[in-house]
Amino acid sequence: MQPGGGGAIRVLNVAEKPSVAKAVAEILSRRSMQSRAGRSQYNRIFEFNYAINGRACHMLVTSVTGHLMELEFDDRFRRWHSCDPAELFQAPVRKSVPQDKQAIKQTLEEEARRCQWLVLWLDCDREGENIAYEVIDVCTSANSHLNIWRARFSALIDREIHESVQHLGRPNKLFADAVDARQEIDLRIGASFTRFQTMLLKDAFVINVTGDDRNLVLSYGPCQFPTLGFIVERFWEIQAHEPEEFWTINCTHTSDEGTASFGWIRGHLFDYSCAISIYEMCVSEPMATVQNVRNQEKLKYPPYPLSTVELQKRASRYFRMSSERTMKVAEELYQAGFISYPRTETDNFSPNTDLHAIAREQVNHPVWGAYAQRLLNPEARLWRNPSNGGHDDKAHPPIHPTKFSEGERNWSPDHTRLYELVVRHFLACCSQPAVGAETTVEIDIAGEQFNASGRVILAKNYLDVYRFDSWGGTLLPTYNIGQQFVPTTLTLDSGVTRPPPLLAEADLLSCMDKAGIGTDATMHDHIKKLLDRCYATKDENTRFSPTNLGEALVMGYDEMGYELWKPYLRSMMEADMKSVSMGTKSKSEVLQSCLQQMKACFLDARVNKAKLLDAMGTFFARSNRPINETQNPVEVVRPCGACNGSEMVLKRRATGEFMVGCRSYPQCRNVVWLPGSLSEAAVTNQVCPICAPGCVGGCDDILRELMELSRFGGRSQAATPARGPTPNGVGQGGPRQDLHTNFRPAGQLNNENPSVMHSQGFRSTHTQNPSSASVAGQVLCTSCGAACILLVANTEANRGRKFYKCQDPGCGFFKWEDELDNGTGRGRRGRGSSRQASASAGRRGGGRRGRGRNADGGMFVSATGDTVPGSCFNCGDPSHFANACPNRR
Repeated sequence: MQPGGGGAIRVLNVAEKPSVAKAVAEILSRRSMQSRAGRSQYNRIFEFNYAINGRACHMLVTSVTGHLMELEFDDRFRRWHSCDPAELFQAPVRKSVPQDKQAIKQTLEEEARRCQWLVLWLDCDREGENIAYEVIDVCTSANSHLNIWRARFSALIDREIHESVQHLGRPNKLFADAVDARQEIDLRIGASFTRFQTMLLKDAFVINVTGDDRNLVLSYGPCQFPTLGFIVERFWEIQAHEPEEFWTINCTHTSDEGTASFGWIRGHLFDYSCAISIYEMCVSEPMATVQNVRNQEKLKYPPYPLSTVELQKRASRYFRMSSERTMKVAEELYQAGFISYPRTETDNFSPNTDLHAIAREQVNHPVWGAYAQRLLNPEARLWRNPSNGGHDDKAHPPIHPTKFSEGERNWSPDHTRLYELVVRHFLACCSQPAVGAETTVEIDIAGEQFNASGRVILAKNYLDVYRFDSWGGTLLPTYNIGQQFVPTTLTLDSGVTRPPPLLAEADLLSCMDKAGIGTDATMHDHIKKLLDRCYATKDENTRFSPTNLGEALVMGYDEMGYELWKPYLRSMMEADMKSVSMGTKSKSEVLQSCLQQMKACFLDARVNKAKLLDAMGTFFARSNRPINETQNPVEVVRPCGACNGSEMVLKRRATGEFMVGCRSYPQCRNVVWLPGSLSEAAVTNQVCPICAPGCVGGCDDILRELMELSRFGGRSQAATPARGPTPNGVGQGGPRQDLHTNFRPAGQLNNENPSVMHSQGFRSTHTQNPSSASVAGQVLCTSCGAACILLVANTEANRGRKFYKCQDPGCGFFKWEDELDNGTGRGRRGRGSSRQASASAGRRGGGRRGRGRNADGGMFVSATGDTVPGSCFNCGDPSHFANACPNRR
């Protein structure tokens, strides 16, 4: 085909996917087009002549495959050990075309050089607008004189496509900026927290959830973690539930017209003596008197027009179809032209939409065609304009059918079901509500009130086509005010309160939607990531449970006091993105405020990482591998003289001070704290002529003087705790008053025990019994480092047995005296027992039930030696709890 005449404009049209490019070209060319290969074998170029507003155009239609560019860190920050993860909050980033999309880029550059116009056919949402500007960047770099236009459409049907190309607009830079801001925030937060928790936890514990724990990535996502938080919070609510027995009075009356069941107005009582007293009073005076009879018309309204979130929720409820599968099938139906664009927040139709024409296309369907005919018949008076759901994204209409089909040969059962849902939903929302007559009868028995309700459906209306909704009811016998009768039965029944169910996928989507987590187009991706990362599981009823790994991560951040697993932070971020898209906030303003806030959370979380380690220890056994928690390039100083099995490496903590510590931490805690006034420290290849190799500043007069000042500093010298807080108190989040205290140079070891430093400086707890440290006849708490006190148990099971307990009442550590020698500790840190006592209090709105056994199967005991009661939530076995259940997935 030859390009149009001399005055014809060459127009480069770019769609988001090859299938969309082909559909647009077929519609505009009326299927008389030529096709040729581009640089990419998957992205062909279609050519034909066309007229836009009377101007002759030679159209070239090609495509990208989603995002053309990727946002990534500069090369020197991309390797995990190349930098401190905290630096990723301000490290340089760049947006570029990756290697696997260079062929598409070349096609766009070559075609753009020979065109005058660029028409963008990307999806009409924020993400599509961002891809549009990626295409603009590539094309304008090859031809800066391009006239750039935007085609906006909601369905791949003739009417929409022809109307769109005749009413071209301009791309929206604000929408693209909002996506740029979200991408950069997600990259920086996700990369920093993922590196932090992966390198901290992966080597410290045996986490065999994927079969290859050495390559395990413990990812963190600003949307992913709040989504996990909803699942864990519901699970904790179930675990914290204490069944409580209640009593209620029920009454039935049978007459010639049928049986009526009356319920007690009080509902139920938890006090048995009170309930039995009222019941006996009713039995002694059983005559019932009808006090009131109410008859009223009730309406059941049809659903609002269909948005993306509602589509996913209803497909999950009606068909048990996952949100990911729903969106995949919906996208395929859209690309084939059967439904409108499936990513929309809008749930009301524009007044300009020809709803009757959409319904008219369905009149020949063998199943719902008769209803569509009746709906369009004015005499039936069934038509009612759809209600306004109150949401409009200003980009797309609600999801609706765009082409008639009785079912296609290449459709799966899911395609058939989803198309049916879209059609029936559209016909239902254009219909009159169902009408029913409801009767309520109130009676009095010995001063106690009871009532019964019945309903008769007078007109089903939309329920005739929307088979997914039901509106049942029972027909009551006729009663008149003042009528008296003796109940057929009058019983006192008991029941037990039940916990709420696990979150179903539809409920999880509702939680995410209300909290503003993700967008309608990305929610299903966040849910899928939880399953892929083994943070949660989903059963056959689409209900979610957290895995041990998912629960441990949420528990760790929760114990820190942060709400990183709560939706509030992400909800504020999403609101900021919307402000950018509306022009009320700038991209740079949002980036600065969000990243500043999250960096502060990150630094604080890293200081308090011991709580994350503790939470993981509740579910997973410790490994023998050295923890790679330096998160910096490793610089080896010398072999460790304490454990003789690893190296001493130079490290820099989040607070800035340097240290030389054993690589086998926490198995070996040998450490040299360098003075806090040091601004730089490095390991060189030079060997000191005075000292032995591995010198740590021992021959430097200034450094040695600082070390001596550090050694004899004014603060009381506390031993380094077994985990977590640093000797200067930074770990507790307290003010740092003296950078030179709590320092002891290497080599000044206790002569009696070479693996334990003087308490004046610092210590290594690499002793024979890692469960507790015994120094100079004392047992030291492995949690806070304080000396324990010796007490005697007074319980029936352990009367007279001695145990050590931490003096800090908030710590909860204890250890049996007779187990100190063999190291078979039944004791553990006070996490298990203290959580039992506070299961119904705290931040979680009901708390969570404590665990009865740890990951190794040891029974938790209280500080007095009593075992913690309870049973497994999964199988009910009292011999273990849910986290140790062999049936747990």
